[in-house]
Amino acid sequence: MTRVYERRTGLDVLDRDECLDLIRTQQVGRIAIVEGGHPLVFPVNYLVDGEDVVFRTGEGTKLHAGNGSPACFEVDVVDAEHRAGWSVMVQGRLEEVVPTDGVLFERAHALPVDPWADVPKDHLMRVVSRTITGRRLRR
Repeated sequence: MTRVYERRTGLDVLDRDECLDLIRTQQVGRIAIVEGGHPLVFPVNYLVDGEDVVFRTGEGTKLHAGNGSPACFEVDVVDAEHRAGWSVMVQGRLEEVVPTDGVLFERAHALPVDPWADVPKDHLMRVVSRTITGRRLRR
């Protein structure tokens, strides 16, 4: 990894591989979609499949308003005591993984994506990544 320092912000710019390595260390992130012209952000527990983010959901906004639309997924870790941390953003398209997806469906449904909420989450969604960016603040 080559360290790139962004002078304007005072942050290290993370390359794609480091971003993926970092988000694989966490379990909860936020999915952002737009419904009716308004941005909405939801916490989800997730796994990374290749360069895509996979999570489960039930009937509702993420499934109905988000499916097929642009989406942004974000994960960060903050060390408030040392004023340090990192943030990774995955931008792409949100889509439901369905049986007609064949091998993708089988692979995605084999992932141990276990929702924390104690309600049915029967739909598997993924953010098909287009860009993956990240920044780190070190002190």
